[in-house]
Amino acid sequence: MSPADRHPAGNPPPVLPTAPRTVRRIGLTGSIGAGKSTVAALMRERGLTVLDADEQARLVTQDPEVLALLDARFPGVVVSGTLDRAALAAQVFGNPAALTDLNAITHPRVRTRMAALEDQAAARGERVVVQDVPLLFEGSLHAQMDAVIVVDAPLPLRVRRVMDRSGLSEPEVLARDARQMPADQKRQRATVVIDNSGDHAHLETQVDAALRQLGLGG
Repeated sequence: MSPADRHPAGNPPPVLPTAPRTVRRIGLTGSIGAGKSTVAALMRERGLTVLDADEQARLVTQDPEVLALLDARFPGVVVSGTLDRAALAAQVFGNPAALTDLNAITHPRVRTRMAALEDQAAARGERVVVQDVPLLFEGSLHAQMDAVIVVDAPLPLRVRRVMDRSGLSEPEVLARDARQMPADQKRQRATVVIDNSGDHAHLETQVDAALRQLGLGG
């Protein structure tokens, strides 16, 4: 997860600029290690347009104007014109004031980019767009979705996945998980839950069932 997408619950709800509402907006989210990105890829394979908030956050933080703002607020995080994401994460993790300042710089720009991509999809005549947002509930963006898909898996499995791919320790992964809304609360708020506790074939079956439930599959 990009640091630009981490912010505590309790911040004022962001306002997502809206495309023409001919587009049905589906939110896709899940706790760390749940496999949300894999589900997003499977949805693309099935012909759906998926807008990735993490990807847009990375693009935002390549903008020279944004880099200058980040360097001024967080000295040392921009090296040779490139954002040192690990250094930025070290400064904001566990520091609510720093995190609020980071969000103020990045989040409006990410939302503007996401809205522009949704507008482009609407102009192409697409009727459904999936918005892949890690902290959809924490950022109060779920209220602006027509339906929400939550990807979930048992905590020990999620922790192991993140440790295997990132090199983080178990306490570090658990600390990151603790900063998100608890998985059971996400499940309660979801329109559809995709269980990603099995193998890839099981996940594909879950994705197809979820899309059928939302009227998006055959």
